[in-house]
Amino acid sequence: MWLFNSSVGRKVVMSVTGAALVLFLTFHACMNVVALFSKEAYNQICELLGSNWYAIVATLGLAALVAIHIVYALILTLQNRKARGNNKYAVTDKPEKVEWASQNMFVLGIIICLGLLLHLKHFWYNMMFAEIIGNHVANTPMPTDGFGWIVVTFSNPIYTILYVIWIVAIWFHLTHGLWSSMQTLGWSGHIWFKRWRVIGNVWSTIIMGAFLIVALAFTICPDALGHLPGKVLPF
Repeated sequence: MWLFNSSVGRKVVMSVTGAALVLFLTFHACMNVVALFSKEAYNQICELLGSNWYAIVATLGLAALVAIHIVYALILTLQNRKARGNNKYAVTDKPEKVEWASQNMFVLGIIICLGLLLHLKHFWYNMMFAEIIGNHVANTPMPTDGFGWIVVTFSNPIYTILYVIWIVAIWFHLTHGLWSSMQTLGWSGHIWFKRWRVIGNVWSTIIMGAFLIVALAFTICPDALGHLPGKVLPF
């Protein structure tokens, strides 16, 4: 099948899975912003997305998307290196019009994967997974207390620094990946090429800016956020 056997097909798979992951990041960013306004509302969302069957199915689907995206990124990277042959070690001048992010997508991908493992350990492992197996470590927030886990995680400045690096890496990855995926899918003609680049930059900045604000807010003033007025969502 051409989606798996051809270079163009692999890029299409990368683009589709990447677009799906961007939508997830958009939802996740909106969810995190809720924590800045209401502890109860954020924890209500965490309970809805806890160990419920639909949340588990969605998590498995998300894991599949991430795995496919990573595997195809590795395949395309190895394919490109093989195509360059003996010239892969040659010293060449950096093209003036090529973005830094586009030349370092593989390195950015490694940073993102390492950050993802850290994120899964701090949140998914201590929340959804702990709730599924019925495990709760003493003197730690309950698995459904997402707000509490944010406070605990970002009370350590080292973790905050690591998360900031991770967020910046994702931002660089998205600023190139968004418009590039549109180009691969054929939705970036002469007129829309620059438009998609602007849209990609703005969208990436808003999404990752939201993550960054939440991380820094809980690092700088966790006590103030911990006494937010109680508000629950109307559902």
